[in-house]
Amino acid sequence: MKTVVISPGIATYGAMLIGGVVREAGHEVALSTALAAGDADAVLLSLYSSQHLMDPEMKTFVAGVRQSGRPVYIGGPVSAYPEYVLGELAPDAVVVGEGEVTVPRLLDGGIHPDLPGIAYADGEKTVVVTPPAPKAPVERRPLPLIPDTIGQQSIRGANAYIETHRGCTGACTFCQVPRFFGREIRSRDLDEIREEVRAFREKGAKRLSVSGGTGSLYGYDGAIDDDAVIALLEMLAEELGPRNVSAPDIRVDAITDEILEAIRKYTIGWLFFGFESGSDRILRQMGKGVTVAQMHDAVERSRQHGLKVAGCFIVGYPTETAEDYEATKEFIAAEMLDDVFISVAEPIPRTPLADLVLRTPHQENPVFAPHEGEYRSLHLTEAEARWFDLSQHADMYKPLLHVVTDEVFSLYLAEARKQGEDVRRVTALIEKYDGGRRE
Repeated sequence: MKTVVISPGIATYGAMLIGGVVREAGHEVALSTALAAGDADAVLLSLYSSQHLMDPEMKTFVAGVRQSGRPVYIGGPVSAYPEYVLGELAPDAVVVGEGEVTVPRLLDGGIHPDLPGIAYADGEKTVVVTPPAPKAPVERRPLPLIPDTIGQQSIRGANAYIETHRGCTGACTFCQVPRFFGREIRSRDLDEIREEVRAFREKGAKRLSVSGGTGSLYGYDGAIDDDAVIALLEMLAEELGPRNVSAPDIRVDAITDEILEAIRKYTIGWLFFGFESGSDRILRQMGKGVTVAQMHDAVERSRQHGLKVAGCFIVGYPTETAEDYEATKEFIAAEMLDDVFISVAEPIPRTPLADLVLRTPHQENPVFAPHEGEYRSLHLTEAEARWFDLSQHADMYKPLLHVVTDEVFSLYLAEARKQGEDVRRVTALIEKYDGGRRE
């Protein structure tokens, strides 16, 4: 059977992995980042954003393929809420959760109520969700299906993020990782990762980044394993060169001096901490499990090892007050971070944040409430105004001078509005399917 795996926009690691699994199962398979079925007999859509579910082009594509008599199956992170996927895109089936075991069986035998790990529409309104598929083994698996163009792709500077482990010990209310993969850490064999890195390099990849939620949890078994993380980073540097390795996403409570020194020695020398807020109250509500004091300490320790520190922040959390937001500004001013990434709080369906959004009236939600402060003339919501303001504020406190020109001002304004609109669209989607679950 000819199968095409489609990952819209970018070739994600998950799509490449499933492509490799399908290839090993004996199917002729191609990977595409465009919505094009070609002469494929079946289409696998690997969707990583809730925004995909509301994309008119995506809906038209799925309908067209199905009208041609070919099946369309959808997997990826969006499968955590299969009723949404079936209701919005109407594929033949959704592969729920990890798909390595389920996808080959689905391609070979089609939809069946005894096949674990799928969801499908049985009749006009009835959704059937079969029992969960077993967790996919991470120890032995085929090489990913790597496109020839991988060297041209850039995701935060890396050609691809490779998976070193699955799971996350955290319980952040806005994050899907522990809910999709679980909180138990399942680490891959180092030699298998090496073989995969070499395959990426042979295909033209120059820089790779460690994925898995929190990079320093590789080898975790109840405690941080310094030796495992150091061995991983050393191996990556041997294969790619240290200037071509990044281990960006790390929790502030998942670092040691030994790991920080290994990051300095074997990578590009950057850390990306998910700070999210400078307010302890909001951090508790987000379920971060860390304090502002720990965040300050993590920055200081990282810089003692000569590392560049970037921070990710979330504004517009439903319960964020003006005082909470000011605390975030104060944290950024105090630490003078090398780079800052900001997001308006997006309620990924079926997360605790989504439940909180459902319980919050629109007039009390910063994503909907109009901004009445200094940016009032720009007609922004409170969340959009905070994104816009914090972006300019962060530029003022970066170690290198960043001037907010008219062009930068316009770009920030456009992005603030886009993020606000995207979050409101997702909120409407959640209200459509789970609105009855309001507490």
